[in-house]
Amino acid sequence: MKRLPPLPALHTFVITAQCCNFTRAAEQLCITQGAVSRQIAGLEDQLGYLLFHRQARGLSLTEQGQALYPRIEQAFDLIGEAIEYASIRRTPLQIKAPTCMLRWLLPKLLQWKKLHPDMPVELTSSVQHGVDFRREAFDAAVVYSPQPGPRREGQHLFDEQLTPVCAPDLLEGSQAINSLKDLERHTLLHPSRDQQDWTHWLNAAGGDVSLIRQSQYFDTLDLAMTVAAQGNGVAIGDWALIGDDLKAGRLVMPFDLKIRTGGAYYMLCSPRNEPSPPLRELMAWLLKQAQEQAS
Repeated sequence: MKRLPPLPALHTFVITAQCCNFTRAAEQLCITQGAVSRQIAGLEDQLGYLLFHRQARGLSLTEQGQALYPRIEQAFDLIGEAIEYASIRRTPLQIKAPTCMLRWLLPKLLQWKKLHPDMPVELTSSVQHGVDFRREAFDAAVVYSPQPGPRREGQHLFDEQLTPVCAPDLLEGSQAINSLKDLERHTLLHPSRDQQDWTHWLNAAGGDVSLIRQSQYFDTLDLAMTVAAQGNGVAIGDWALIGDDLKAGRLVMPFDLKIRTGGAYYMLCSPRNEPSPPLRELMAWLLKQAQEQAS
């Protein structure tokens, strides 16, 4: 393999080709005009052909110089991108998400870690459903928008769809849930202090909200689902968020009805900077996971 010219000389050639002037190239490279001229002359000697026509009013590329310039410029661009990409990959992506999202998001990020061990992600959870990128130093966030209306800025992951869930044992025996009336014999588990989710679903199902006698309230969806999986009541949750529990058989749906609330989950990037290549790749991958689950 023929020995390649030194990188500094090739870099000087690229800058000089962009300027077509030794003086301006020297200013950009922070060296003297003589040093630029010597590096170009040495490069031409090693290659065996001229790269520039020396003219009274400046420089112009020779035929060989014109053939060489775009390829060498592209090579330096690739080197720069590789260095930037390598430095980005060593810095974990900072992602924020509401606690209600963890049951869906955390297993996905663990899977991502196995697929991309060199693209670390750090997840921060919060009871808040939004993010303030002006005050919070996150690269991206999953947010919940409870109100129906135009789509928010960002990637739409999935719509909220509420449905009751319980342990498989509650579908059998004398306490089996076969109708709305059977819910009276069980503790209803609420993922928040208000009864909003159960009220939405019962109204849509034609149930009587006033018949709810036993209730237990939790601060997070995850706690409500954990208690439900242990057979200690019937919880209400977002079908998309608990999809893995349903597939694994830890939870079952005693009713087929899923109601859309108008709420939805989105993934937003910080507007401070352009998304890095790892962040773009992660967001595209999470979007694909959400689409596959919805299909």
